[in-house]
Amino acid sequence: MSSASEPPADAAMPRSALAPPPQAHTGGSWTHRLARLCVRPLLGTPVTPNHLTTLRLLTGLGACLGVALGSREAEVWGGWLWVLSAFLDRADGELARIGGKTTAWGHTYDYVCDTVVTPLFFLAAGIGLRDGLGWLGAVLGAIAGGAILVSNIWSETAERRMAPGRRIHDGAGGFDLDDLLYLLGPAAWLGWLAPLLVAAAIGAPAMAVLTWLKLRRLRAAGAL
Repeated sequence: MSSASEPPADAAMPRSALAPPPQAHTGGSWTHRLARLCVRPLLGTPVTPNHLTTLRLLTGLGACLGVALGSREAEVWGGWLWVLSAFLDRADGELARIGGKTTAWGHTYDYVCDTVVTPLFFLAAGIGLRDGLGWLGAVLGAIAGGAILVSNIWSETAERRMAPGRRIHDGAGGFDLDDLLYLLGPAAWLGWLAPLLVAAAIGAPAMAVLTWLKLRRLRAAGAL
């Protein structure tokens, strides 16, 4: 998921954050289109993409806290906050693109938020399942979250060098691969975090390996 906004003074930014953002296209997935529609009224207002990214970060951390507490009520609230956070992660990028505010700083800020919040959710879910899974819940959460963290880093490494609009993992049917993250919300509402965590502890490392193989293949082909 990508975003952007106005940068602070260049002197305060590392060189890597000042590099051109990897993409400035409008997303074509259904969630991108819905987000684009929702943020249009914000054009010309004081609301910036970075404001939405910050709200995405806060709601994401709130979702992590909710599932970590482990009670059914907290899980439900955590699920709602997660869905809102995931949608804001679409909205900040769309506001940046249609508002002409796409910058490297905004993309880096969004990337860091994604890289922190998504793995943390799985770890928090594992902690919240301590009454049912014991210490195994935290281990499964750490495995899933760690694999997602590595995948995000490798994906970003590739996409910063790919042509604008290209992604290392293509979507299908009007959905991007990371649209799967929306399912974490319903899983929390329905009390299905335990089976989801087991599946993530298997699937996330497999996706990390696939990402690494794609990255290596692109490098070998001279595409990066």
